[in-house]
Amino acid sequence: MFSRRAALGLIGSGISTFAIGRASAADYPARPVRWIVGYPPGGATDIIARLIGQRLSEKLGQQFVIENKPGAGNNIGTEAAINAEPDGYTVLLVIRRTTSTPRSTPI
Repeated sequence: MFSRRAALGLIGSGISTFAIGRASAADYPARPVRWIVGYPPGGATDIIARLIGQRLSEKLGQQFVIENKPGAGNNIGTEAAINAEPDGYTVLLVIRRTTSTPRSTPI
């Protein structure tokens, strides 16, 4: 079983490796990247985004600006990302939540 620290390290290094591999061919990013987080500042998701954003900033040489847009079950942040300029400089952080609801009707 992974510890939380090991899991975060793997996530951060995986994202930065993917971004660096894709960025080297096109000199991406050439300007700061806007990273939209659909959760309030100070929470676990915000902290993860800031840690990964800091690592990406160090590796890619451009700033990753974390922009919190909480509310409406991530719909406000998602709408901001959808309405952003389609230039590749806006990123949306999405956390998949798994839930379990009991089935009230027989199959």
